[in-house]
Amino acid sequence: MKKEQMRELTREELLQRRSEVEEELFNLRLQKASKELDNPLRLRILKRDLARINTILREDELKIRPLASGEQKVGSSDQKQE
Repeated sequence: MKKEQMRELTREELLQRRSEVEEELFNLRLQKASKELDNPLRLRILKRDLARINTILREDELKIRPLASGEQKVGSSDQKQE
């Protein structure tokens, strides 16, 4: 998924996508360890997707580049500013 497409997603959709990528990455690592991995390039692609998602979420959190639409800041009230 390209970063432009990711930026169009809401925060909840990005969080859901992140959990899906993490799960798939875990499964691929297991396949790699057992020498059953068919497409090793998929590992690299998923790692980059995960990094992109984390970057977009962090940029939104810091208000550097807010997400396009939807609810912002799920759980932002957990952080206290002093």
